Amino acid sequence: MDFRTAISLVVGYLVTLLLIRWVILTRRRQPAATIAWILAIVMLPYVGGLLYLFFGINRVERRAQKIEAASRDIHEHLPELDRYQIDTERKLNDQQIRLVKLASVGCETMPTDGNRIELLNDTNVTFRRIEEAIMAAEESLHLEYYIWRADRSGTRLRDLLVEKARTGVKVRFLYDGIGSLFLGRAFLRPMRDAGITIAPFHSGSSLRAKLSLNLRSHRKIVIVDGKVGFTGGMNIGDEYLGRNKAFGYWRDTHLQLQGPTVLQLQQVFAEDWYYATGEELISPEKYPQPVVEGDVVAQVVSGGPIGNVRTFHALMFAAINEARDRITLATSYFVPTDSLLMALETAARRGVDVRLLLAGKSAHYGAVLAGRSYYESLLSAGVMIHEYKRGILHSKTLTIDGNWSLVGSPNFDARSLLLNFEVGVALYDQDIASQLEQHYEKDLQHARMIREEYWRRRPARHVFVENVCRLFAPIL
Repeated sequence: MDFRTAISLVVGYLVTLLLIRWVILTRRRQPAATIAWILAIVMLPYVGGLLYLFFGINRVERRAQKIEAASRDIHEHLPELDRYQIDTERKLNDQQIRLVKLASVGCETMPTDGNRIELLNDTNVTFRRIEEAIMAAEESLHLEYYIWRADRSGTRLRDLLVEKARTGVKVRFLYDGIGSLFLGRAFLRPMRDAGITIAPFHSGSSLRAKLSLNLRSHRKIVIVDGKVGFTGGMNIGDEYLGRNKAFGYWRDTHLQLQGPTVLQLQQVFAEDWYYATGEELISPEKYPQPVVEGDVVAQVVSGGPIGNVRTFHALMFAAINEARDRITLATSYFVPTDSLLMALETAARRGVDVRLLLAGKSAHYGAVLAGRSYYESLLSAGVMIHEYKRGILHSKTLTIDGNWSLVGSPNFDARSLLLNFEVGVALYDQDIASQLEQHYEKDLQHARMIREEYWRRRPARHVFVENVCRLFAPIL
């Protein structure tokens, strides 16, 4: 061994030891992620360290506190929506009331009645509905997206926003600094020239902060005149309309909202907008009296890595434990926490019909492989697992016992539930739950069932790769 090689080894070991110490000291609340990062640093000398410096060290708690403070400041000045809340004791059953209490802890909303909510399970229909709503806007347009592509679809919607802005409609556009990293100045210039106010969510001041994968806004929100809203799983881009041959058909679930839930969604946007820009969207005209009459009881739920409760993680855990008859879960990323995994397995063992529809292909295939490492114990517990094969499954839906549902942006993984800012709608409605279950049955026609006897016989090399991906699951 020559002198240079020896020096390189010594430096490498010293850097590794220093980084491991740093990881242990700075990630006390996430032991699984701590172990995953240590493995990355040890197994990928130098490269693992660089990855951690860019993506692992993010001062999550400090920045989360800033976001929480901004949210608290604006929330105190937002209009009260108490007049739209329902008498839960009269309108809901005991199971639903228990879930209301938990959902309301993290996001400070309550179920409202009089909503008209439509399930949209065709992305092209969703895109067209959003276009039509934007074209009908008279006063304001508020949009918040994790991913907005500068492709044909993204440009088409951008140009529509520019057109409306030129007619006097006030347009506010909030995009995530990582998800929409490649929205360049050339793409945004026509929007700025038309008077559209644009802001990135949590862009950061340094390169490391800009590239941080944590504390992202994974929300998808469109609000038109405070009267019509859209939220769910679909971003804006050609692939979401099935125009990317590498991905093929894109299966997603979105909601079109009218009624008091739109005002709750407006408050979520207002909190994010205040954090990003400092502008307070608190004037009463931004929260108009709903004129539509519907019969759906629903509650907008928002969550993120702030406060003592991780809203969606706690809500999903509680909902699964509340189930007495059946659970249907569809998610594009399935990398459950230990507690959620146990909840699913325990539900199946006590006789609940637990069915999972998971992605068979993905833009992040490592997450698919990591998810498969959980199949064996789930199958042993009696959970039924299907993998979607028609194209990309991107829906994020959960139904419990046919009378409670959750539709929105959070996936069933640690990143969505513990590190991202997400939004969804809890639906206390049997008809919506029935529709979701019917959509689920149709999706099974394009899925393969994972059978336990087959799964146990799969090649050892597959097991090895899946388990390696699982080691890194907490940081995927």
